[in-house]
Amino acid sequence: MARYRCPGCGYVYDEEKGDEHEGFKPGTPWRLVPEDWACADCAVRDKADFVEVDGLASE
Repeated sequence: MARYRCPGCGYVYDEEKGDEHEGFKPGTPWRLVPEDWACADCAVRDKADFVEVDGLASE
């Protein structure tokens, strides 16, 4: 499973964990996150701005 980071605030969307507050159950792949979704923390960056990260320790 992959993780994607907001370049503005550092929020990380982890496919394994999902983001239930945003309506994404654990295991929700990034491709199923709507294209018009904005960062859950800063709401400044859109999905298209997120960068896939590797080797980031799970929190």
